[in-house]
Amino acid sequence: MSTYAIGDLHGCHAEFISLLEKLNFNATNDTLWLVGDLVNRGPGSLACLQEVQALGSAARCVLGNHDFHLLVVARGGGKLKKNDTLSDILATPQREQVLDWLQSQPLAVYQNSTLMAHAGILPTWCAEQAVSFSQEVQTALLSETAGDFLTQLFGNQPDRFHEDLEGIDRLRCLVNIFTRMRFIDANGRLDFAAKEGLESAPDGFAPWFQYPRADALQLLFGHWAALEGQTPNAKIQVEALDTGCVWGGALTALNLESGERTSVPSRQPRH
Repeated sequence: MSTYAIGDLHGCHAEFISLLEKLNFNATNDTLWLVGDLVNRGPGSLACLQEVQALGSAARCVLGNHDFHLLVVARGGGKLKKNDTLSDILATPQREQVLDWLQSQPLAVYQNSTLMAHAGILPTWCAEQAVSFSQEVQTALLSETAGDFLTQLFGNQPDRFHEDLEGIDRLRCLVNIFTRMRFIDANGRLDFAAKEGLESAPDGFAPWFQYPRADALQLLFGHWAALEGQTPNAKIQVEALDTGCVWGGALTALNLESGERTSVPSRQPRH
């Protein structure tokens, strides 16, 4: 019985299947943790969603920013972007079933002192806070006003979380932390402009994992392909799992019991 955490799929269905075969994954005994961004940019977004959904309780998934983009396009009045590869999902007869499943997923999964979130969590948050904040967003996603929430979701403000935030500002800030965070300053303020490697950090900002925590929580995240699975100078226990499959890199799984990493090469053009 093993638990594997897998980096961003981004619609790379063939590589996903190849990795499961390499792991000898058995859905009866093993468990998958998927770090979000199941869809977009790769050629098999619908197949990835259906594959994960079919695994049932053998798979645990968190939402990433591209997953939210799909929900906003499908149910919040958003528009497709030039490089999106979401048309197969939007056109399938199973569209509503697949979207309902995706919309029901959390932003954080926590078990046995390990927490998974797509982009990470603030260093000042304990695991219980992160799970509670995830539940706040999940409640909004499952409410009768979810469409209004998705319509107002996108935006960069507020760029710093504090407890007295309310309404859509609070929810937007939480989603941005869980799904878009890379660099923060000492006060927890997010920068949204820098998206490359560590050398692109703005003045006064550093990667969120280079700030210390008060606990021994292990964190799993994806989102940041430019890191190539590395977290230099990390001040916490952290594992970066996005190794850029959709950009021609690799798809990577981490065995949570042994710490061993297993990868398969991408079949996508190198970017």
